[in-house]
Amino acid sequence: MLVFFGTVKRDSPKFALIPDMNNLETALETANVWKVSHSCAPAIQSNVGAKNRSEKTMPRPKNILFIMFDQLRWDYLSCYKHPHLKTPHIDRLAAMGVRFSRAYIQSPICGSSRMSTYTGRYVHSHGASWNGIPLKVGEMTMGDHLRKAGMDCVLVGKTHMRADAEGMARLGLEPDSIIGARVAECGFDVFERDDGMLPEGPDGFYDPNGAKSYNEWLRAKGYESDNPWHDFANSGLDADGNVLSGWFLKNSTEPANIAESDSETPYLTGRGIDFMKAHDGPDDRPWCCHLSYIKPHWPYIVPEPYASMFGPEHILPVTRSEAERETAHPIFRAFMETKVGEAFSRQDVREAVIPAYMGLIKQADDQMGRLFAWMQETGRMDDTMIVLTSDHGDFLGDHWMGEKTFFQDAAIKVPLIIYDPSPEADATRGTVCDALVESIDLTPTFVAAAGGTPARHILEGESLLPLLHGETTETNRDYVICEYDYSASPVAHLNDISVRAAVMFMVATKRWKLIHFETGDRPMLFDLENDPDELCDLGDREDHADIIAMMYDKLFAWTRRPSQRTTRSEAQLIAMRTASRGRGVILGVYDENDTPLDLTVKYRGRRAQDMKNGPARD
Repeated sequence: MLVFFGTVKRDSPKFALIPDMNNLETALETANVWKVSHSCAPAIQSNVGAKNRSEKTMPRPKNILFIMFDQLRWDYLSCYKHPHLKTPHIDRLAAMGVRFSRAYIQSPICGSSRMSTYTGRYVHSHGASWNGIPLKVGEMTMGDHLRKAGMDCVLVGKTHMRADAEGMARLGLEPDSIIGARVAECGFDVFERDDGMLPEGPDGFYDPNGAKSYNEWLRAKGYESDNPWHDFANSGLDADGNVLSGWFLKNSTEPANIAESDSETPYLTGRGIDFMKAHDGPDDRPWCCHLSYIKPHWPYIVPEPYASMFGPEHILPVTRSEAERETAHPIFRAFMETKVGEAFSRQDVREAVIPAYMGLIKQADDQMGRLFAWMQETGRMDDTMIVLTSDHGDFLGDHWMGEKTFFQDAAIKVPLIIYDPSPEADATRGTVCDALVESIDLTPTFVAAAGGTPARHILEGESLLPLLHGETTETNRDYVICEYDYSASPVAHLNDISVRAAVMFMVATKRWKLIHFETGDRPMLFDLENDPDELCDLGDREDHADIIAMMYDKLFAWTRRPSQRTTRSEAQLIAMRTASRGRGVILGVYDENDTPLDLTVKYRGRRAQDMKNGPARD
């Protein structure tokens, strides 16, 4: 196992192999080296901040490594205080950078959440509001903005993006052209796309291109199957050679029938390293590499040794109450009563799934150790900003729910850690920032890090560089927004909710969270200060009417933003206020002396023939 710790040369942190994580503290003491606490306490700043950098001035980041995990809960990392799941490599990254404690996504489902991250725009703006809904062809993405700033933008892994084929055909964009390929791939140049999901039902594959290269790679290594992604990477095997599908939750206790080094997370780590190796020359353009992992998203199954690392004794107490279920809001109840909600309401399901989920995260952390060790050895840690986050969380039985499609923090709050190697970030190393941050902030942050100016008339987030560099402690917002359009989901069908009404919005401050339903039902309201577990819905309380009205004011202010005015910048609009005067438009002027004469120079001193009766005739 790789563990990241410092050496005597304090400006060059190193990794080492530790065979047993239970002996981590002993190993560190024996090595007599500077060690990083698992707690990511601000005190670490004195070890990895300006004091370390006094011997060696670090350059500004040339590249950006944007790491995203799929369905990783914010509180399932040890630097976010999980008591049993130790993640020293991710913790180490937090000790070198800033850990954000209030980072929120813009939609609690893969596709629309990612589209907000990749466009820097709210779901209401980009319109790709559910899985499988295409991102409309005109939307600018992270790649478009970064290329304008002189930085390549490359994908290794998952996007869950569906191309707007109709829009591309209307505009004559060929998918095999450079522009067409970028439009079809969410603005990325693809090193390898792997959305991971290759389930097959009676009507065919969910995504025929899912795990395409990975399956070919597995077959070349000897995993013989028409779908090795399912039969080996995401299933177990009984004594008689029968495949125990990972789709059945009872099989989550089985080890995946695959060598650990051949499973999905190590595979994508290797592909990320392959990309960086291929773009390591002095003449290579700066790059942003989106290394986008598939796990710990279901199917919940993991190979050994991770399958045996955790048991029922490591499962955190469930966050829910009988009163919460008995008095549930009707729309919330509809989500509780889905098949996945009913499954995760059972303790035996949680005891089968959560140890596997934790094993997947532990494997992910070890792969971060592998990745960061390689980056350290090759000098990439010195010139690469590293951003680590998730696209959403996982209820895991909290609030009588499974999956992620509602608005409690288990689903919509995500880990976010940013390491900036530049000296400007020394002052904040190892600190925790509790500013209200949204996933739409990442694209403007990357543009600013690349030396560009974020296009504020298009990008609805804000750069986090001022927070990373200690220039401020808060963002410019006092609320965050999350949206969910469930019009194409079984919940809408089973409850006979119209397409127009099957939409809900969340607005949250540091103190309050309000959920609005387009069905006409009353809102839900949570007091996050006095009820951090979000168990007591105050939405029907008359004594909270003023709070509800205040939160609706914030939601209405958000809806009034000029989100579609994307073809002119603020500077251009300001210039347009007076530009027409110099182009001869004179309105409301009674006498030429009532306005600056230089504006009317084309209208004064001119002569013409008398043509009141038309041209002279022969």
